[in-house]
Amino acid sequence: MPPKLDPNEIVVVKLRAVGGEAGATSSLAPKIGPLGLSPKKVGDDIAKGTADWKGLKVTVKLTVQNRKATVSVVPSAAALIVRALKEPPRDRKKEKNIKHNGDISWKDVIEIAKVMRPRSMARKMKGTVKEILGSAQSVGCTIEGKHPHDVIEQIDAGEREVADFDPPREVSA
Repeated sequence: MPPKLDPNEIVVVKLRAVGGEAGATSSLAPKIGPLGLSPKKVGDDIAKGTADWKGLKVTVKLTVQNRKATVSVVPSAAALIVRALKEPPRDRKKEKNIKHNGDISWKDVIEIAKVMRPRSMARKMKGTVKEILGSAQSVGCTIEGKHPHDVIEQIDAGEREVADFDPPREVSA
């Protein structure tokens, strides 16, 4: 039998969930059952915590301490882009393989890059913006009417300036 868990120990569990929907308890049970939590209750907490991201797949970070789970959303670049398109929530069961052919502003791209900066592998903000533009290309949207790859070429040529941005560092205890 595995050793008993220390109740004061902080355990972090990351999983993918659809915003606003309670995930299947059968998929949650093996991850959080050993921590002494009810999969149904945690599923409901995830549904409440991801209500703003209705219909989008997002990564959820569960922080478990004293058999209490707190839910925080860790949005991906694609989820932030689709959210910036301001599309109405869709029913995933009925509408599949949807093309997002909207248009987002340059300011939106910079805001998304600022959110993603702490998790980006790029050394400078310019690289993070290019990562976001690559995701925008995959999603299928345009930036101020231009194809995302054209905007990347503008950044490389120096036609578009990207101001450096250092995110606030997370202090680990």
